[in-house]
Amino acid sequence: MLSSPSSSDRSDSYSGDDFLKNIDASISCNDRLVGIDEVQKSLNRSRASVYRYTNTDPRNINPSFNPRKLNPEFRTDQKDPILFHPNEVARFAKDVLRIKEVTVEVLNSPSSATQQVLSSILDELRAIRSHLEGMNDSPADFSSRRDRQNRPAA
Repeated sequence: MLSSPSSSDRSDSYSGDDFLKNIDASISCNDRLVGIDEVQKSLNRSRASVYRYTNTDPRNINPSFNPRKLNPEFRTDQKDPILFHPNEVARFAKDVLRIKEVTVEVLNSPSSATQQVLSSILDELRAIRSHLEGMNDSPADFSSRRDRQNRPAA
């Protein structure tokens, strides 16, 4: 999230050159894209004004970079949500809106049920892979494997 710092938030704020030097370090750990609602809250602007600031064109899904606009990330379909990189929101706030001090704060979302299921699937796939890599005597062709199996004829 991007916001103007409050008086209690001064330790995390950057201004001028310090902001530009430290912005990559502050969000490189999590390059999470932000949506219109988060941009609206962080810039303290109405949803309509955020849409007015945004570099969009109904005829062109990905218009070229416009330094006077808020440029969204690449989209593959017109129906995809408009998402922004925190660096772009910070650039827009500093260069266009002339906000002197900008704080970039990227929060990790809490673990959801979907993330937990995907994590358990990943763990299981890793276990299967390690088991398959541990099999030393795998047959080179299927005919030798068929001879090794003890099963009744149909």
